[in-house]
Amino acid sequence: MVLRDRQDEAIGVIRQLFEAKERFTHESEWFTLKDAKLQLKPLQKHMEFAVASLVSPSGMTLAGKHGIGVLSIGSTSQAGIQALPLQWSFAEDAAEKYGNKVERANWRLVLNWHLAETRDKAREQAREGLFRHNNEYTVGTLAAGQGQIFKTPDEAVDVMAFSDGSVSVIGTPDDLVAKIYEMQELSGGFGCVIGFAHDWANRADTLNSWDLVARYVIPEVNGMLYDYRESNTYVIENRDTWMRAGAAINAKIQENEKAAEAMKAAQNARAASALQAHASTEVEKAASDSS
Repeated sequence: MVLRDRQDEAIGVIRQLFEAKERFTHESEWFTLKDAKLQLKPLQKHMEFAVASLVSPSGMTLAGKHGIGVLSIGSTSQAGIQALPLQWSFAEDAAEKYGNKVERANWRLVLNWHLAETRDKAREQAREGLFRHNNEYTVGTLAAGQGQIFKTPDEAVDVMAFSDGSVSVIGTPDDLVAKIYEMQELSGGFGCVIGFAHDWANRADTLNSWDLVARYVIPEVNGMLYDYRESNTYVIENRDTWMRAGAAINAKIQENEKAAEAMKAAQNARAASALQAHASTEVEKAASDSS
């Protein structure tokens, strides 16, 4: 626990450097500060801190002791996911012990995903990369050979993304939204999801995956689409009101001879434009068929 103990000590010292108005000295077995004070402090007041957490209590305990955020890296494994509710209790217990508070809004979970317009496309784009990432890096490098080695890319995708208790998302934006809601329910609530940069797919497909997250997943999970959908439903359910309003406007227009003529001319112009567009399409189709 030497590293965690040093991290504990360092967090307190760094926060003091950010916040102290007077110089201070700190003696430690592994570093010494004498008359320390920052020349330029961070522009942001109360700089946010976050400590990484896997499956042991140490990371969460530090978060509770110092009242700071948490980055749950263990959420990329099945064991880590199942431990999330217990993990948060360690942070709450430590916060109570040291007179601090921890907020679920400052709890971040790391997830693996690759998105495309369809599940089949996402699977095809990510299968080879996921296969190598698991066998060569996760198991072969980080875990020193301890873990599941997949025999084929398809087996890797099936186990990691489409089995009971799978921890990765390979699919559409809707699939990732569903996984995030599932994680919210399992954990009891958290504030942020962070995507792991794994390079399962090529650059273009990876950029498209992140674009789909930005366009569809983020607005959905942050509740940005509620008012839009409510407004759309309201218009549909009150269609008669809008039709009566339109009829009243049209009646007023017809009462004015010049206005009525102008509206008729506009309608004729739109009709002519539509006919011209249709004719052009038919000509292009005929030319294509003849070739």
